[in-house]
Amino acid sequence: MKILDKRQFYINGRWVDPVKADDLEVINPSNEQVCAVISLGDQADTDAAVAAANAAFPDWSSTSKDKRIALVEKILAIYSERVDEMAHAISTEMGAPIDLASTAQAGSGMSHIRNFLDAAKSFEFERKLGDHAPNDRIIYEPVGVCGLITPWNWPMNQVTLKVIPALLTGCTMVLKPSEIAPLSSMLFTEFVDQAGVPAGVFNLVNGDGLGVGTQLSLHPDVDMISFTGSTRAGIAISKNAADTLKRVHLELGGKGANIIFADADENAVRRGALHCFNNTGQSCNAPTRMLVQREIYEQAVEQAKLAAENSSVGPASEYGRHIGPLVSEMQFNKVQDLIQKGIDEGARLVAGGTGRPDGFDQGYYVKPTVFADVNNGMTIAREEIFGPVLSIIPFETEADAVRIANDSVYGLTNYVQSKDDARRTRLARKLRSGMVEMNGQSRGAGSPFGGMKASGNGREGGVWGLEEFLEVKAVSGWAEEAA
Repeated sequence: MKILDKRQFYINGRWVDPVKADDLEVINPSNEQVCAVISLGDQADTDAAVAAANAAFPDWSSTSKDKRIALVEKILAIYSERVDEMAHAISTEMGAPIDLASTAQAGSGMSHIRNFLDAAKSFEFERKLGDHAPNDRIIYEPVGVCGLITPWNWPMNQVTLKVIPALLTGCTMVLKPSEIAPLSSMLFTEFVDQAGVPAGVFNLVNGDGLGVGTQLSLHPDVDMISFTGSTRAGIAISKNAADTLKRVHLELGGKGANIIFADADENAVRRGALHCFNNTGQSCNAPTRMLVQREIYEQAVEQAKLAAENSSVGPASEYGRHIGPLVSEMQFNKVQDLIQKGIDEGARLVAGGTGRPDGFDQGYYVKPTVFADVNNGMTIAREEIFGPVLSIIPFETEADAVRIANDSVYGLTNYVQSKDDARRTRLARKLRSGMVEMNGQSRGAGSPFGGMKASGNGREGGVWGLEEFLEVKAVSGWAEEAA
């Protein structure tokens, strides 16, 4: 297999060599082979990208909404034409099976772009305060230069949730994608360049969190950091950004509770288990804690076991609905350690376990794993595993379920399965999370994504995603004729 040379950065409208060589190999997790070589940025590279973004900000921030929308529509058209390239890049770099990479992974990027375009077209960047103050105006202005730090697990989902609203609101930016899975972001940069985004408006510098990530967080000329990743890294970024009082948007981890009542539909358990295993469990909103009402508990355990045993594992390059590898050796070792921790702490292992699945001696493959008789104090119920590991916890009453679900440092997505409309409504209000999904129904297009507590702050997607990149200015004495 050809090793791609991706050492250059995109700064001020051009692909440029790094100031100082610092090569890093990108590993294909399906076979543990090198698929590309990138360079990790240095302070000089970050400074150059931030300077370009600063220089471009006055002109770009003053462009019309229609012009910005037209440019993003060009990006969408190019993305749509080259979506197969994007799917293969994602599949190669982070191990999503090609069918999943083509639909959910690459497809999420296009969906977010469309949703943001819809939101932007109806967004009023200048609006009246109210009839009581006819000469007051509220103006929404771009926050400035943004440092965008994105993860490896859903690369285009997160890149488009940050880059597109930044463009539509008139911000300029420096993107630092995950160094583990940078190829999709470099391809996306080709789309941006092909669309004719003005020089300096969008810049890309590869690097790791301790390097370019920290440099952006500390940089005095960066006005905002939008970060998706681990809670630990989000805390570090917040501390780094505090000295310059920059805005910080964080989309962090999760430990979602999926509450299954005795009156849930017959597919609720299987649906929840497969949702947990999707993307090899590498989703912050995965329903990894399955809370099951005692009346149907043993039945649910058996159903989850069957779902795990019937989930096949295979290379990302193969077509089908199988589970691919974890993204890296580090992630593989972490998941193996946590599965062993579940065994050591007394949870009942009903499917999967440690080690690779049969037939695999290479690649970061794991067994879809189910634990029963978990209590909410166990490590596997407290920590985000980021692998296909399901923990099943029994509960007695509705109040018991809410207590267990909320007993977590995280608050991203919780799930409720019940045919009782009133019960679902009660739980939607009581669950401490940014999102609640019920009876297998996904949230609608343009719905805000984000959490509370250790799951972060702010919201991505739709109107709320635009507002994250805007400052609010209050003006009195407005003259409509002059405007």
